Amino acid sequence: MLPDSLFLSMLHHKRIGRYPNLLRPATFNEKILQRNLRPDPRYISLTDKLSVREYIAAKIGEKHLIPLISAPEVFTREVFDALPGSFVMKANHGSTFVEIVRDKSDTSFEKLQLLARKWLSTEFYYVARERHYRTIKPRIFFEQLLLDQAGQIPADYKLHCFGGRPGRPIIYILVISDRFGKATHGDVYDVDWNHLDVAIGYYKRSAKPAPRPKNLASVLDIAATLCEDFDYVRVDLYAPDNQVFFGELTFTPGAGVLPFTPDSIDYEWGKLLG
Repeated sequence: MLPDSLFLSMLHHKRIGRYPNLLRPATFNEKILQRNLRPDPRYISLTDKLSVREYIAAKIGEKHLIPLISAPEVFTREVFDALPGSFVMKANHGSTFVEIVRDKSDTSFEKLQLLARKWLSTEFYYVARERHYRTIKPRIFFEQLLLDQAGQIPADYKLHCFGGRPGRPIIYILVISDRFGKATHGDVYDVDWNHLDVAIGYYKRSAKPAPRPKNLASVLDIAATLCEDFDYVRVDLYAPDNQVFFGELTFTPGAGVLPFTPDSIDYEWGKLLG
């Protein structure tokens, strides 16, 4: 029942430890809160995980899209029966709506239908008042399960891209490893793959950095292309076995209540956002 600005101020205080200045924002989180309240109209179709595929195909080519198996209007038993032995079920209208199915025989239509109904009934806007989610029509869809040559789910590369200036954007890479396992870590690197003493969100840093990806240059080039129309966007990519696949575009990461360690990064990134 709270107005969006009051709700976000209280949530920011709870997560970050201080009330935000929404009139004269200085930190990264404060500026993201402003985006929640006054989103660019483009965010709607580019945040929708189905409609964004057309934009991505035009910008970098269909080969960088994870193959789409099905995007039914209604999830029925017939749809389930037609799915391959492994797949990923997702919803298009929010975050964390992901179900990995490595072996279809280990699940059931009833189990997935229950989960799909839960997702579709979630009004994601009310989670953190990100207003561009309000008009996205919820849909369930199914993608090919992306695995590397070792049979593992590849790391999630979340590239925070600050553009709006001549030349290459400033990019920081948050790598989420073993996201669906028991040893999830989040590590921040610069474009030269230096392991930074920074933590974003609640992920723990790894004791030592991951090996530099062989296709890091391709990852950075694709991120730079996808961010060229924006002063800031987080570009999520996967880079298994010298390939690069698109994950999503995020314009309000953490909904403007994303903790940084050290806290000074919130102010440094705020300056980059302009």
